[in-house]
Amino acid sequence: MPESQLTPFDHEIDRSDTNSAKWDRYKGRDILPFWVADMDFPVPDAVLDAIAERLKHPILGYTRTPRAAVDAFQSWLQRSHAWTVLEEWLVWIPGVVTGFNLAARAVAEPGGSLLIPTPVYYPFLSAPRHAEQASIEVPMVKDGARWIMDFDALRNARQAGTRLLMLSNPQNPTGRSYTQSELVTLADFCLRFDMYLCSDEIHSSLILDEGSRHIPVANLSPEIADRTISLYAATKSYNIPGLGCAVAVIPNPELRKVFRQATSGLVPDIGPLAYAASTAAFADTSDWLPSLLDYLRANHQRMSEVMGERMTPVEATYLAWIDLGDLGLQNPGAYLESHGLGLSDGAPFGGPGFVRFNFACPRALLERGLARFEEAMQTLHRR
Repeated sequence: MPESQLTPFDHEIDRSDTNSAKWDRYKGRDILPFWVADMDFPVPDAVLDAIAERLKHPILGYTRTPRAAVDAFQSWLQRSHAWTVLEEWLVWIPGVVTGFNLAARAVAEPGGSLLIPTPVYYPFLSAPRHAEQASIEVPMVKDGARWIMDFDALRNARQAGTRLLMLSNPQNPTGRSYTQSELVTLADFCLRFDMYLCSDEIHSSLILDEGSRHIPVANLSPEIADRTISLYAATKSYNIPGLGCAVAVIPNPELRKVFRQATSGLVPDIGPLAYAASTAAFADTSDWLPSLLDYLRANHQRMSEVMGERMTPVEATYLAWIDLGDLGLQNPGAYLESHGLGLSDGAPFGGPGFVRFNFACPRALLERGLARFEEAMQTLHRR
């Protein structure tokens, strides 16, 4: 492609000597990393400018939540997802992983359990242990080309002490953007069985299917809002995961109180640069995010051409869930590493036989990764 036709997303950025967790994992080895959910795109100028502006002050001390951060988040949630939330509902925390671990602790009871549809982002699966709860993992099922929650299995698996269902919405790693009908069924399920819901909605700005939209579960009705902890952050969509800042939206004052109590002695404050970056991201109304989504859609199309039926369509996120179960590989991730391709093995997500492929990268880098994938598949077929 001529230089004049390249977008900011096409330029490959050398991330060596930056202590990048993504790239340093394979330092010194010819393995291209497409594993952790960290985009290889530059952060937009609006966010970098906000950080630079904050750095004009020479002191970076302990920081209270800025008024601008609250206003930006409330406006973003209304503008993006048509949900009006009160300031008093918000609890600012350093990350959504912190949030769902706090949710597990907040509702934990002796001998209790947590219900988790799988496969799922693997830190979900350690949250029950951290809260001294049993983990009830219920596999999702395929309905045609889509992964869906199995409500019959969820109902049969729950126990008397099951107090919390943990949801990834949009779903990581399957890439589902749940429909309103699915979420209404989920809300009814939680209300029927007197369960709370923790909904990780960090990928809510990354809807690739133009026929889909993100629906905050808690905005469906006052009844489910009263039982839901919703988690948001700008860190995925604006590629600032190294500046941890997230928001838990908890309308129920008693639930919010025990959530705050669960932070005591465990959760650090958010730093001033993280607040500056996230405030700018939530306030952004430029064409940067729509342009990112267009680029990701094109990358997704290229992924689909290579992966075929091994990959279900990615309605949201930039993470493809790829089925290699028919190949007889004990460790698909390790096999692909031997062919120079660093993906996330599915086993830690509760999906052995699968791999997760992060396609949020410049097209030329993606093409090199896909070529290595095809070579790895051809090697198997030649055996």
